Amino acid sequence: MADLATKKYEQFRGQPRLPKFALPKRYDLKLKPDLDACKFSGAVDIAVDVVSETKFLVLNAAELSIDSKSVQFKSPNKVFEAVEVEMCEEDEIIVLEFGENLPIGLGLLSIVFQGTLNDRMKGFYRSVYEHNGENKNMAVTQFEPADARRCFPCWDEPACKATFKITLEVPSELVALSNMPVIEEKVNGHMKTVYYQESPIMSTYLVAVVVGLFDYLEDHTPDGIAVRVYCKVGKANQGKFALDVAVNTLGIYKEYFAVPYSLPKLDMIAIPDFAAGAMENYGLVTYRETALLYDEKHSAAANKQRVATVVAHELAHQWFGNLVTMEWWTHLWLNEGFATWVSYLAADSLFPEWQIWTQFLEESTEGLRLDGLAESHPIEVDINHAAEIDEIFDAISYRKGASVIRMLQSYLGAECFQRALAKYIKRYACSNAKTEDLWSVLQEESGEPVNQLMDSWTKQKGYPVVSVTLKDQKLEFEQSHFLLSGSPGDGQWIAPITLCCGSYDARKSFLLQSKSESLDIKDLMGAAAKPSSWIKVNVDQTSFYRVKYDENLSARLRHAIENKCLSTMDRYGILDDSYALSMACQQSLTSLLALMSAFREETEYTVLSNLISISLKVARIAADAAPELLDDIKLFFINLFRNSAERLGWDPKPDESHLNAMLRGELLTALALFGDDTTQKEAIRRFQIFLDDRNTSVLPPDLRRAVYVAVMVTVNKSNRSGYDSLLRVYRETDLSQEKTRILGSLGSCRDPEIIIEILNFLLSPEVRSQDAVHGLAISLEGREIAWKWLQDHWDNICKTYGAGFLVTRFISSVVSPFSSYEKAKEVEAFFASCMKPFIARTLKQSIERIHVNAKWVQSIQDEKNLADAVKELAYRKF
Repeated sequence: MADLATKKYEQFRGQPRLPKFALPKRYDLKLKPDLDACKFSGAVDIAVDVVSETKFLVLNAAELSIDSKSVQFKSPNKVFEAVEVEMCEEDEIIVLEFGENLPIGLGLLSIVFQGTLNDRMKGFYRSVYEHNGENKNMAVTQFEPADARRCFPCWDEPACKATFKITLEVPSELVALSNMPVIEEKVNGHMKTVYYQESPIMSTYLVAVVVGLFDYLEDHTPDGIAVRVYCKVGKANQGKFALDVAVNTLGIYKEYFAVPYSLPKLDMIAIPDFAAGAMENYGLVTYRETALLYDEKHSAAANKQRVATVVAHELAHQWFGNLVTMEWWTHLWLNEGFATWVSYLAADSLFPEWQIWTQFLEESTEGLRLDGLAESHPIEVDINHAAEIDEIFDAISYRKGASVIRMLQSYLGAECFQRALAKYIKRYACSNAKTEDLWSVLQEESGEPVNQLMDSWTKQKGYPVVSVTLKDQKLEFEQSHFLLSGSPGDGQWIAPITLCCGSYDARKSFLLQSKSESLDIKDLMGAAAKPSSWIKVNVDQTSFYRVKYDENLSARLRHAIENKCLSTMDRYGILDDSYALSMACQQSLTSLLALMSAFREETEYTVLSNLISISLKVARIAADAAPELLDDIKLFFINLFRNSAERLGWDPKPDESHLNAMLRGELLTALALFGDDTTQKEAIRRFQIFLDDRNTSVLPPDLRRAVYVAVMVTVNKSNRSGYDSLLRVYRETDLSQEKTRILGSLGSCRDPEIIIEILNFLLSPEVRSQDAVHGLAISLEGREIAWKWLQDHWDNICKTYGAGFLVTRFISSVVSPFSSYEKAKEVEAFFASCMKPFIARTLKQSIERIHVNAKWVQSIQDEKNLADAVKELAYRKF
């Protein structure tokens, strides 16, 4: 077929949306994958409603070979043959021209096509797995955001909902799954034809097909929904935990949304090659193995939590996304932000001992980090081309989205919020919705100005820092746009302010609608409060902003932390805000370190986890800003964490908490990275025992990452046995979680020659393409090597991954850790000659992060008393 070049088709080129003169109502789709040749053939009959006069039909298709002679449109009274079939690969559309106008009303469009089962983990693709010692191919679909068009010609937009009748022709020994239950199978020799029940109305990105050899476990909900977990043959027992979570979560959501799950079955399947974490296809949810399978013996507590939250996230989509679908990708956050928030609701109901809402603060932190960049984007972002969609599957859509939902729920009240959500789901079921539709329902139910309040959070990027000053018994609040670069921003928000004074009983809340406001302290203080009491703003971190206190209030809060007066969430928030303010050069590193020392007796997992994360980042920036102080800074951190590590010990206690199991590994990993000699020696001792006996109890799953990191920290070219042994463990295990654990540890090595070996290993056939990004967390000593390696392999990486978020991870992981303006220019210069639209936003963000780091380095170098403060902290006895 010729390229779409003639002027008569110009009107359809370069448009973000398909023309609306015809809309699909039903697809009858037949697919025949050839797993040996990695090809597929297909035919589709689409019931189309022609709503205005046209002799053209325009729909999406990409990387397909269309049989032009097969294209015809049947109306009730006439068959129309296509006179032209033109594809524009750039716009991923196909234009069908007929000799005369098509009649208004329903007709049937028929197209026969062929395609390739690609290796890029999108569209209709192949995944490789081992069965009885032999590599085999499975066929898998991944259509979100806009890749159904790579499997069959379709109106590939979320608003173009239709029903789907799917038929598969596959080898008779294989399992063939789709969204709906099988209604008939016809076996013909070594092939079979599988017919599926017609689906309810849904968007193309939710259509799913998987063909391969699988085992499964099955259970049923109390109201009869069949729930199955499919996985590679021999691994069915690893699906038990996810199956239990799914069955219970469907019940939780049925009650919460006041609408039952809408399909007759739910299948969940672990795919060996899978780009995302999971995908919420209606009735057939696909997962990475790490996000669905849990092995009692070899999976860590963190793996268990991930399985629970990912399953809960994907099942939330069966309501938020599948039943009610965003109208266009601008409203992606309606899917992802809500599914993220609701997944915590379900996990908290199932596992209250995990204190999951406290851990939710980590989601908020990731959102705040990204949204603190000038190169961030609003929650609602204009999408003008399919190539732009992938880049918004980020911490803004997921984490900021979830955080502003939590903020709104806290403001309106949990019961009111739930009633409104149930009303919204009922009103827009089997349809599409925009952000303002949700606000309207919430406003109806609450009587609050939700539209006005939330527009300031979804339609503009960024968030405020609320500065709090105590003057003459008045608390003064001032909001300004917070940017990590320290530059002034121009945003203004309607911010829900909550605060308490000296006690959680003395509490006040109000909306900060202007740049500044003041409160008389007497109005706030309860009977028990004193004029010198601590004051905490943004109680339990329910709102999405930073708080900056004056020196007097900061000192009071430090004292309150030391005296254990504050909630876990508030301790977390004070620490996280202080770190962000230090990075933005609005607060000294000296004051941040002084605050960190107040946490020396901290015991809560979420607070300590963030303290560890911050300490590792501070050590990295200090290595550039004040290398002469680095040893003392590391000693301070070792002393800060040693007591907690000793309290927990190396070996799990009988019936210890889930949170302590996760904390032990994180503490020991940090101590190993900071060079604590005792930790490294014990880790290596245990590793040697483990190498001799993989079933030994000295290295339980929760300890393994810490031990692997300790091993890699000590590896060098003259002592590489630890690296070689770790690779042996990698090659011998068939557990995906263990493989990713090892990959995530390798970059801790500090030897340049070994680092280049590790980077090359990531691109070898031994590492699945989806997993290479786990190995990109490279040590400080390996930054330059990783950057040169990225440049040398960039063309190959682009070819392997194509467009999508995995390729952007290579950029952000390798580029962002630098901290000099010269390096930023070097990065810009390299990518100037190989710019692609799908990396543009990530590249700008990564370069901005370099600038933020460079400015922070300069600020630290200008601090006059830093050296004395570090010395005092390093040698203080805790």
